[in-house]
Amino acid sequence: MIWRSADRDLDGRAAWRHRWRDRARSLKAALLVWLVPGLLLGMGGSLLWSTYSLRIQVDEAYDRALAGALRAIHYNISTASGGLSVEQPYLLLEFFELTVNGRVYFRVATEDGLVEMGNPGLPLPEGELELGVPQFYDAVYLNEPIRVAAWARLADPPVAGNPHSRIVVQVAENLQERALVERHMVTRAILRDVLLVGISVVLLVAGVVRALRPLKRLRQHLDARAWDDLSPIDAASLPAEVRPLVQSLNHLVERYAHSAQAQRQFLDDASHQLRTPLALLRTQIGYALRERDPAQMRAALHAMQDGLGRAERLTQQMLALARARDAGAAASIRSQFAEVDLRALAEQVVTTLWPLARAKQIDLGLDVVGLGDDPRGRQVQALGWLLREAISNLVDNAIRYTPAGGQVTVQLQGSASSIALVVIDSGGGMSEHDRAQAGSRFRRGAAGKRQQGAGLGLAIVQTIAQMHGAEFKLANGRDAQGQLGLHGSFRMPHTAADLGITPN
Repeated sequence: MIWRSADRDLDGRAAWRHRWRDRARSLKAALLVWLVPGLLLGMGGSLLWSTYSLRIQVDEAYDRALAGALRAIHYNISTASGGLSVEQPYLLLEFFELTVNGRVYFRVATEDGLVEMGNPGLPLPEGELELGVPQFYDAVYLNEPIRVAAWARLADPPVAGNPHSRIVVQVAENLQERALVERHMVTRAILRDVLLVGISVVLLVAGVVRALRPLKRLRQHLDARAWDDLSPIDAASLPAEVRPLVQSLNHLVERYAHSAQAQRQFLDDASHQLRTPLALLRTQIGYALRERDPAQMRAALHAMQDGLGRAERLTQQMLALARARDAGAAASIRSQFAEVDLRALAEQVVTTLWPLARAKQIDLGLDVVGLGDDPRGRQVQALGWLLREAISNLVDNAIRYTPAGGQVTVQLQGSASSIALVVIDSGGGMSEHDRAQAGSRFRRGAAGKRQQGAGLGLAIVQTIAQMHGAEFKLANGRDAQGQLGLHGSFRMPHTAADLGITPN
């Protein structure tokens, strides 16, 4: 029981860590992790700057009031009698006290301190005062922090006994009221900025959630789909940033649908086309098992051998067609293409199929026209094994439908921009209707119905030609001996168009 409880605890912690990692990797969390702290940091910096600016503005406003009082006292100073006098300073200071709403001090004295009026002992600045320029500084007076404005001027006329005397005028205020005003203004600024930050964070979170809502609907739509629903996803209602992803997903699904369709088509074709040969083989095996005559049993075995040959060829052709289609889908950007020597490939096919032609006493040959001596003039961009499959099916069809003693010629024709492989036989040709339908799967023309086959050979050639961007044509014509037959042409551009190949 203890072990099971510990295991459950471990599983719970693992599940919690897994959920946490999923949330950390989510787009919503990534946006909020980057945007919210950045917003808070920016707003915090703005708040500090606002606080600093407000304090400067309050100090400037109060300092201007100090400067006004300083100038008012300055204009009411007189030394005409040889002494120092100030007219009505208390009335001015009472008005100033009402303005700043605090305690105000003043001092008018000669620079040497022999003559002094007002509040004695107001602190002077550390350095020497500049004539005619007010100076503001903080100090402590009567154990209270104060703000002082000081002004120095020449005594005109001079004070008796001191022809170069200067007069110092000082006005100070208690900082308590100023600090209170600053505190109120900063508090309001902080509340304003905090409210702005809160509203911004709420709007940001709501905006991120709302912006990602289409992705949530897309996930729900995909989850609700049937397993075999491969229709394209409608991207019209999705954000512009998500549409390329959905379009790529649609392309992927489309390729998968084509592949699945090809697989289903192959299975349908295989089940349909192999049913008859297998049923015939089963019947022949049953007949051979019941037969006691050795000659009849031998005839049944020969028939079974022919049936196996037909089934084998049908299977090979169906597999070749399926591989051609798969390769066509995989090589949509022709990334797998390479240079292939078409003459060498044709020679290999002729050599491979020569025993089949010899068994029917058919003259099988290779003829090259207009390719020149440069081997680069025979190069084409292709998938070698697929191109060999196309040529093999063309030549094999020609051998099968040419009567014994006839001719089959594989001819390579070069031009300035392309190279064509033409298979010419003396099999009597095809009707125009049969030629138009020759690329269809499992369709056999009038001549084909007299021969064994599945109707896949030309369909394979047509599929490979489309994949390579080649031109495949069927036409009736006569061979070198004047015999009527079928000309199957497979034309594609070569890779040496600038070599001056002799046109056909």
